[in-house]
Parts: sequence; structure tokens; C-alpha cells
Amino acid sequence: MAVPCAVGSFLHVGYVMPTRKTGRYESVIVGGEKVDAFVPFDLPPARPALVIDDKLEHRLGEAEQALVRLDLAGEMVPSLDWFIYAFVRKEAVISSQIEGTQASLVDLLAFEAEEHPAANADIEEVTNYLDALAYARGQLAAKRGLPLSMRLLNEAHKRLMHGVRGSNKQPGEVRRSQNWIGGSRPGNGTYVPPVPDQLPRLLSELEKYIHVDDKLPALVRAGLLHVQFETIHPYLDGNGRIGRLLIALLLEHWKLLKAPLLYLSLFFKLHREEYYRRLNRVRLEGDWEGWTDFFLDGVATIADEAVASARELFNLVSTDRARLLSADSASVSALRLFEQLPRHPIVTVVSAMKMIDASKPTATRAIEALAEAGILVETTGKKRDRSFAYRAYMERLRIGTDLPDRK
Repeated sequence: MAVPCAVGSFLHVGYVMPTRKTGRYESVIVGGEKVDAFVPFDLPPARPALVIDDKLEHRLGEAEQALVRLDLAGEMVPSLDWFIYAFVRKEAVISSQIEGTQASLVDLLAFEAEEHPAANADIEEVTNYLDALAYARGQLAAKRGLPLSMRLLNEAHKRLMHGVRGSNKQPGEVRRSQNWIGGSRPGNGTYVPPVPDQLPRLLSELEKYIHVDDKLPALVRAGLLHVQFETIHPYLDGNGRIGRLLIALLLEHWKLLKAPLLYLSLFFKLHREEYYRRLNRVRLEGDWEGWTDFFLDGVATIADEAVASARELFNLVSTDRARLLSADSASVSALRLFEQLPRHPIVTVVSAMKMIDASKPTATRAIEALAEAGILVETTGKKRDRSFAYRAYMERLRIGTDLPDRK
């Protein structure tokens, strides 16, 4: 009987992939050279249909159960906002890093703590991702908001690309010219997406598939839609981030999660070469099963990690709260400031004044009380304009978000 291989291959021993074409090629002249653009067939996979064998069924069950555990973890903590704040920022940072952004989670949190922050281009890209996700979620939650559609994704894309790299590449608009992935020109690119004339029909069909009644499990469909979006590559820039944001929106839209607590970009980042190989095998060999196996493994892995992280963060906060209450320096203002730390793990005297609506001396004493209790740590080494970090909290949260040369 087939058994799962180790992470990295994501195939079953003895598994025979069905013969399937997932698209056709259309010749197009770009920059004076002839290239073959790939035009994907509509979802769901057909000729033959997607095969969910016993092993893939088991993988699906593990992923679905992991999402249930993650949803329950969000319900069992006193403040779900803590974890939405933390995990959304983790996803934003990692998704942006995949596209080359040089900003860590600590960079983002430090930026948000400053009174008059001077954002660099990398930080702006991450904050734009946060704005795009917040906008999309707000629309889906509003009674008269936009449905999950290309119009919604276009509006999210407009916010994602505002004022950053690619802001001159039609933000919020489906491309009107040919693009390609890899290489210096279409002729030596690793992948050439569909020609612009095909996009209206392809995107219309993608949008329809989001809302049709399909027999495939919702989690499997989310994985299929991500690949289809990346294969269509509808924008001149920002496709990867919108494609990953789409996963988060689908999971919430289909009520697989009540909040965006799954930072799946971490799995794609850790297995980047395998991720791109799986996308290409769908296009070149029709291997939807191999992609689905990979995707479901990622969902289960990261969901379980998020549950463990939520538990650790909650236990840390509970322990530190008890430590503060038993400290001689404890005060009402110190406790009020402590309760703000999970959403503001880096603080200054000015930010503390605003958070607890207190005078400068009161805010200063509150910070000093938390520092004496070993909860806050001064990070600047300066005597003025100092910043303090809830370091133990940040150390747990930042896992997977540091840049290679800044660990």
C-alpha cells in the first residue's frame, strides 16, 4: 500500500499520476520574438477529474482537523484580537519577504510603535499588505460590501501597490500587456502566462468557480484556486501576494476559519523551490494531485504550529500578568499598559501615554514597573527617546520572519 514520503517530495510511493492536460499554448509575439503563452483550462480539473485516493483523503482529514483546532484556539483565548493582530502581521511580513522585501516582523512592530515613523520602501510594502487584507475582510463582512470577486481583488491590489515598487504598473487593474516569470525577456522566461485578450474570460471563470456548488472539499478548492490565479497572473506585479491573500479570504469566506490566523506563506517560504516546482508540474504535467498533497500538508503543518504558538503566547501573557500583580511596583496604570502589550509589543513613553490615556510621569512609572518586573526590556541604550520591548513575546512571535543575515 502507498505510504507518504518525507516532506520535500510530497508524493506517495507507487502513486501513478493520471495523464491530464491542464491547458493549451497560444503563440504570441512579444518584443519581436515568438513565445508560447500558457492558457489554463477552467476549474475544476477534468479529463480526468482530480483523484482523491486514500492517502490524499487522509492528508485532507489532517488539514481539516488542524484548522478546527486553530479555530478553537482562537475561541478559547480571552482576546482573539491579540492573535489576529500578531498572525496577520506575521503573514504580511513573510508574504512580502517571498517577493524580496527586506523587512522583518521586528522592523514592522518598531515602525508601528513610533510616533512619527519614517517608513522605508520595504516597510511600506508590508503595511500595504495589511491595508489590502483589512480592506478585503471589511468588504466581505459589510452588509453592502463587495463579494469575493475580481473587483474586490482589484481594489485590494490597488492598496497593495500604492506608492511602492510596481506602483507604475497599473495598480488595481488587470494587465493589458504580456508578462512573464523569470528570465530577462519572454523568450528565456521560465513561464509565460496567458495573453491579455484571454484574461476577461479566464478571470470570469475563476470568479464563478469561487461561488459554484462543487463536490470537491472547500480546502482542496482553495488550493486549486490559488494555482489558477498564479497561473493566470492577472497583474503586472503583486500577483504572488494577492494569490496568497486569496487563500486567507477563501478560508474565511467558506467558514473554514473565523479569522485569518493561518500564516501559510511561512510554509511556502520554507519550501520555496518545492512550491514553484509543484506549480510548474500542474502546468506541464497536469499533476493537480501532487500540488494538493503539498498544499494540504502546508495547511496542517502551519495550522498546528499556529495553535502551539497561540498557546505559548497565551501562557506567557498569563504568567507575566501574575508576575506583575505580585510585584511591589505593580500599579493600575502598569497593569493597564501590560494589557496593551500583545497588540503593542514595542512601546515608548509617548505611545504609552496614548494607550493608557495618562500623563508623561504616570506612563513613565508604568513602563518602569513593567521593566522592574522583567516584562519590558529597554532596546535603544539611550537615556532619551527610549523604546521598550516585550521581548519574550516577540521572540516567540518572530519565528520564521527574520531575514537570513539578521537572525
